[in-house]
Amino acid sequence: MFNARRAKSAGFGDTGASMTDTLDTARPGAHPHYLASLRDSFSRILPMAWPVLIGQLAVLGFSTVDTILVARFAANDLAALSIGMAVYITVFIGFMGMVLAISPVAGQLFGAGKLQAAGLQVHQAIWLALALALVGSTLLLSPGPFLALARTGPDVTGKVRGYLTALAFSLPASLLFTVYRGFNTAVSRPKAVMAIQVIGLALKVPLSALFIYGWTLPLPLGMEPWRVAPMGVVGCGIATALVMWSQTLIAWVVLHRDPFYAPFGLHDKGFRRPNRTAILAQLRLGVPMGAAIMIEVTGFSSMAFLISRQSGEAVAGHQLAANLVSMMFMVPLALANGTATLVAQRVGANDLAEARRLGWHGVEIGVGMAAVLGALVYALREPVLHVYTDNPAIIAAALPLLVWVWWFHVADAAQTMANFVLRSHRVTLMPLVFYVTSLWGIGLGGGYWVTTSTWAPPALQGAQGYWAMSTVGLVAAGVALCGFLAWVHRREAFTAS
Repeated sequence: MFNARRAKSAGFGDTGASMTDTLDTARPGAHPHYLASLRDSFSRILPMAWPVLIGQLAVLGFSTVDTILVARFAANDLAALSIGMAVYITVFIGFMGMVLAISPVAGQLFGAGKLQAAGLQVHQAIWLALALALVGSTLLLSPGPFLALARTGPDVTGKVRGYLTALAFSLPASLLFTVYRGFNTAVSRPKAVMAIQVIGLALKVPLSALFIYGWTLPLPLGMEPWRVAPMGVVGCGIATALVMWSQTLIAWVVLHRDPFYAPFGLHDKGFRRPNRTAILAQLRLGVPMGAAIMIEVTGFSSMAFLISRQSGEAVAGHQLAANLVSMMFMVPLALANGTATLVAQRVGANDLAEARRLGWHGVEIGVGMAAVLGALVYALREPVLHVYTDNPAIIAAALPLLVWVWWFHVADAAQTMANFVLRSHRVTLMPLVFYVTSLWGIGLGGGYWVTTSTWAPPALQGAQGYWAMSTVGLVAAGVALCGFLAWVHRREAFTAS
């Protein structure tokens, strides 16, 4: 039996509920009609989703702050930031997906009441994160292949290298914090992650400003003031590294001091040695997950490389549009995380009917909210862009891209929700196939084909062509993943009967 007092943690992890409340339980017969059932699902998903939303907005705030500050510093630095972010995301995101395999694994174990086994996954995920960080940091310190693809001038190239060098030192902390995030998501503790992410953003804002623009520190007794020269985009990377290591240190303290984690046996026998079986189990899920996430993100980030060949204004406009769409994406991403947590716990408890109900309702809620948000942002696109910059050339480059924002966002929500639910059922291979076909084949390949053709109308030339075909690719991915999810559910229902 769980001790109710253990779920009342001081500081970051206070949930105000017992661990038995934290573990989602089915309520059969409470929702006989569709609307009542949908409301019930929403009432269970929302408490899991809103802390994830705030936390992810804080994370996105890192890039948003950097984008706003650098946009007002220099155009070359903004172009370097766009390319550098694309390189970092390409390296980080796949490894992050591998590490996040801890979420469905630990979530199912938590749902089954196997807390010690769930805790074991944390130690193994840490070993995996450290190994991946070594590889990733090496790639960031040697970005030659990425820079060759971008074909930037020497000034921008030098700035990109400096930015990535700083991020290479932040990568181990980022992956270790991903372990903390994935485990807390699995055990219905999103607030514990949100608090640290908000603290990170509070640190990021002043640090980025200081390192980007430089500062002078007066010293007493007539001593020469201590001056730090403006670093531009390189300062963004230094600030990020400092913040990520701070977040990881806080997370480590929380895991050791918060009594909520005691039943998981994280510290009972010291730090566990690498367990081949446990690591391989995470990799079997994590490799397809990481590859799918990498394809999804790199399909979009590769647009930055290709668009960068046109002009600095074009890539800067793309960066603003991409940042805006990324911020919108936080809503379905939060809902997907909340839905996936509940589904994984119900699968672990062998309540497959409830898992299927929650999964489909999560998809419906996510798509519905995306439709409303997409329409709102499209209607207010011009004032929103002016928040980022007053440069008319950059705004003119970004505005045509936002024509696609509604369809792009709705399709993105559909594919994300369906994919997260599939992960909760430990289904990861087929989504990878769909992503390769839809996002790389249709989105990126189709975008290159359209923009290099002679028959394309003006509305599909340049960056607009890439955005148009990326939207088509997301629609294809959404349809395919939702259809496959329906097939998985039918197969489970047939097997159960």
